[in-house]
Order: sequence, then C-alpha cells, then structure tokens
Amino acid sequence: MKVSVFRKEHFNAAHKLENPKWSPDKNREVFGKCNNGNYHGHNYELIAEVTGDIDPETGYVVDMKYLSNLIQTQVTERFDHKNLNLDVEEFKNLIPSAENIAVVIWQILRKQLDEKLDLSVTLYETERNFVRYPASK
Repeated sequence: MKVSVFRKEHFNAAHKLENPKWSPDKNREVFGKCNNGNYHGHNYELIAEVTGDIDPETGYVVDMKYLSNLIQTQVTERFDHKNLNLDVEEFKNLIPSAENIAVVIWQILRKQLDEKLDLSVTLYETERNFVRYPASK
C-alpha cells in the first residue's frame, strides 16, 4: 500500500540565466530579463513528495520531522538568500534554471533517503511557473 507524503518549504534566492559559451546578444535573446547583469530573485516554493509503504511500527512513510530537517539543512541553508550563480557550488558550471535547481535539490535529498522510498521534487519559481523532477509520465 503506497502512500505519498509531502513537505513544503520555501527559500529566496537570486540568479541569472546565462550560457557562458554564448555571446551577450544571444544570451539576451534567449533568456531576456532573466539574463539581467545584476541578477534577479525569486521566492521559491519547494514541495518534496516521498512515496513508499507505511511502516507498520510507526504508521509513517517517512518521519516528517526528519524530512523537514533534511530540507532545512541540505537545501534551505544552502540556497536561501544566496546568489545561486556565485554562492552555490552546484551552479558554478550549471545554469540555475528552475529545471536544473529542481534536479540538484532532488540529487541532494535522494542521497539522504532510504532507497526503498520514491522522491519527487516540485519547485515553484513563480506562482504560475513550476517544474517537477522526475517528470510525470
């Protein structure tokens, strides 16, 4: 009997979308305002979905306290009020698009969860723009 549990957290971060292999004109053409030389910020909303069997001893799929602490220590503290391009190691050579941020968060959290649990990350960059990793089929 699989059940999904969800934990929602948020962080604020700045970034700039830029491909260093492209000219400034091409970066502006492709990324528009998101290529602002002074960066720009978002109030990100993160939803971590963990799916698995209910443990008969605890009644939990995963201890939500553990999941909350995991997100706080591994994601929020790392990303909150940071310039993703400049301050976060994972984005030194990776464009910090919402898609890439979601994948990085998934990779960070995945390492810390029991392998029998499935993990999905949904990241809202704005109220209307969000991504999910892994993608729904």
